[in-house]
Amino acid sequence: MKEGFRQSMAWLHTWSGLLVGWVLFMVFAAGTASYFKDEITFWMKPELHAAPNLPWPAVPQARAVDSAVAYLQQRGAHSPRWFINLPNERQPSTDVLWLAPPPPPAAAAASDDKGKKPRRRFDRASLDPATGEAVSAPRTTRGGEFFYRLHFDLHYMPALWARWIVGFCAMFMLVAIFSGIVTHKRIFKDFFTFRPKKGQRSWLDAHNVSAVLALPYHLMITYTGLVTLMFMYMPWAPQVAYKDKGGEQAFFAEVFPGGGRDQFKASGNKVPLAPIAPMIAQASAHWNGAAVGRVTVHQPNDANAVVSITRAEGPQLSFDQPSMQFNGATGALIGAFGDVPKPAAETRGVLYGLHIGRFANPLLRALFFLSGIAGCLMVATGLLLWAVKERQKFAKTLKQGGRVSVGLRLVDGLNLGAIAGLPVAMAAFFWANRLLPVEMAERGEAEIRWFFIVWGAAAVLGLLRPTLRMWQAQLALGALLFVLLPVLNAFTGPAPLTVSLRSGPSAVAGFDLVTLALGLGLASAVWLVERKRRKAVAQKQAAKTPPQQQQPQQQGLATSGRGSQ
Repeated sequence: MKEGFRQSMAWLHTWSGLLVGWVLFMVFAAGTASYFKDEITFWMKPELHAAPNLPWPAVPQARAVDSAVAYLQQRGAHSPRWFINLPNERQPSTDVLWLAPPPPPAAAAASDDKGKKPRRRFDRASLDPATGEAVSAPRTTRGGEFFYRLHFDLHYMPALWARWIVGFCAMFMLVAIFSGIVTHKRIFKDFFTFRPKKGQRSWLDAHNVSAVLALPYHLMITYTGLVTLMFMYMPWAPQVAYKDKGGEQAFFAEVFPGGGRDQFKASGNKVPLAPIAPMIAQASAHWNGAAVGRVTVHQPNDANAVVSITRAEGPQLSFDQPSMQFNGATGALIGAFGDVPKPAAETRGVLYGLHIGRFANPLLRALFFLSGIAGCLMVATGLLLWAVKERQKFAKTLKQGGRVSVGLRLVDGLNLGAIAGLPVAMAAFFWANRLLPVEMAERGEAEIRWFFIVWGAAAVLGLLRPTLRMWQAQLALGALLFVLLPVLNAFTGPAPLTVSLRSGPSAVAGFDLVTLALGLGLASAVWLVERKRRKAVAQKQAAKTPPQQQQPQQQGLATSGRGSQ
């Protein structure tokens, strides 16, 4: 602390941001895309774009549920669990999922010789709400759900390890934000100051502006991200408090009643499923006319069947929505849950809801998206600022033809692969969606593989040649891929931008316009890098010119100037 408290915070701010900055950039980018994951998924299923753009709700919910149940009775009558996601403003179809029944014990033993339980799989379909018929089979894709899961599960990694890594990085991010506030004593004054073409000063100004512009959002999104997984990071309180009451399961049963699914056991006595439409009407009336969002049927066509109905997400901040449970055999009400949540559950639900932003209308969701973009710029400029400052220490060495340290070269390469390479990989993911054969096996995973192949190639090239030329090449490639996505959509889907702007679907038009804006933003970055490269080349040439050769030129210019006067 000899340097003072603020200087110590500056050191903490620098290193807490740098050590995890590349992971944080990916988390911010993928999480920002997740605000429109439904729209992204819709764009990646062009087979659905030709469906009529009907106003919501075009079909009564009771009718949509009845048609979905009829479909599930044909396809998944023996499934232990059904999920019915009803249409809403962002999802025109009824999406159904059903859990495949477990394999016979003999088959399970034959297919798994290591004693592990075979993984259960979900089958799914998108239905026309009016008829219950599957819409023209859309291509298999993970869509926007991939970015949502990527920003906390990191894909090719056990989920538990990935969430610990992301949580660790989020904790560092929180430290970096608070230490940055302490470090910049004129933080709000600096927000209105930007000095271009000033080298390190310009990078610091850009970092300050992007940080302060959405500072409340950055604090909120980082803290609430930790809250979403707080029971994994800090499980000790419920473990100790409920040690004699059954442990964590008793805690969850008390705080989140009606949420467990292990309690629904099949009796083996087959009984027809009661009509669900009256249950929908009773639940909606109980919630003062609010719409239903999801219907879950546990053990359908069994005497112990239970129908759980959850209220649709609305303008409420809380992620946790109230639900009602009915006896699936008789239709009798079992209970209502979550109407008056406990204070701890309500607090957690509000913080969770703030993080994912599903309560937001389109305008507020767009504001969250722009704030997420500001977060990406904040992390990127912070990483680049460290490299700019560190490179100044090697100014004399570089003038003498030397090289920078291995550490700085590594940071330069990681910066290039993360900041410039990730947009290229995201754009490649969308291109793969449209160019891979529709009937390809494991098609959704193939799209994801191309994302990581392209990102890996960009990272390797960045590590091998962390030069301004490589920055230009990767940024230009990302700009080109994003700008041409609307053109690709016009050739591979029924709703080009000229059509979607006039008559919809609005989600397709919005996606195309955003990709155009992102492409133009990356193109402007290419122009900035080119200007920087030319300046560096001019300085290098000037440094190589001997002083005795520069002096006559200057004298000649001076003489010419006097003669002209």
